[in-house]
Amino acid sequence: MKTDAAFRSGHSQDMAACAASIAMKHVPLLTVTLAIIIFWYAMCIPMNAVLTAPKIVAAGGGFANTLIFSWSEGRPVLPSPHQVFREIWNTVFAVEPWAIKSLVYHLWITLSSTLVGFLMGGLLGTALAIGIVHVASLEKSLMPWVIASQTIPILAIAPMLIVVLGKTGLPDIFTKASISTYLCFFPVTIGMVKGLRSPDVMQQDLMRTYNASSVQTLWKLRLPASLPFLFASLKVSVAISLTGAIVAELPTGAVAGIGARLLNGSYYGNTLQIWAALFVAAFAAAMLVLLLSALEKYSLKRMGTKA
Repeated sequence: MKTDAAFRSGHSQDMAACAASIAMKHVPLLTVTLAIIIFWYAMCIPMNAVLTAPKIVAAGGGFANTLIFSWSEGRPVLPSPHQVFREIWNTVFAVEPWAIKSLVYHLWITLSSTLVGFLMGGLLGTALAIGIVHVASLEKSLMPWVIASQTIPILAIAPMLIVVLGKTGLPDIFTKASISTYLCFFPVTIGMVKGLRSPDVMQQDLMRTYNASSVQTLWKLRLPASLPFLFASLKVSVAISLTGAIVAELPTGAVAGIGARLLNGSYYGNTLQIWAALFVAAFAAAMLVLLLSALEKYSLKRMGTKA
């Protein structure tokens, strides 16, 4: 009996220590989040003052009335956090996912273009990196153009790409995905060039000793060594790929998608709609990055490498 009691006591202490350790890891994040929310609520007062000042005066003034009106304005300049989260609830959980008012429906439209563009950009970036590493002339002739391509503002090139590709008869999803491809191929190219060149001289000499061909060296040495660089690049690319898909929806006058929700909210001065769409898009990007992080840990674990 004493042994069982001691075991249960020790197990409880271990569980408590584990919970405390997890809590301590999240303290910095929770602290910053709380500070942002407090600052956000505070900024609602001066930002909405133009709209709320007459109402506050009519209500007799006072600090309590200032807070009430500043945090509950129907069409605020800066909506309060609880207004944004209420709008997210009403457009994500309180309506059917396939309804035109549902942010889930609009997010899926944007994510479809995002994932297609991300896939095409990842494949294009990897192919360019392999070519640059194995063909010396490509590094001098192609790499400057790869870098120069990212100096053009995406807002300037997006309408041109959309119009040109739209004339080719491609489906809309590929037309919009082209912007995501344009944005995300660059980090993959740069990261993979670095990763494919990461094996040291001794490892490359060993492959030559085994009389391995260039393809075998690429498959058995360079690609496995480049995985950490690839996943780091992909996590950057997937986030900007979502941004590219949203930007691609703006010049097309889209009626569905996160970009369409932003445009619609801007036209009608519905800031709650704009902020809700932005938060849902940010959450989706974070989930995609977390998914890639999990895939990275799994892949590196299978290779016997620490993530």
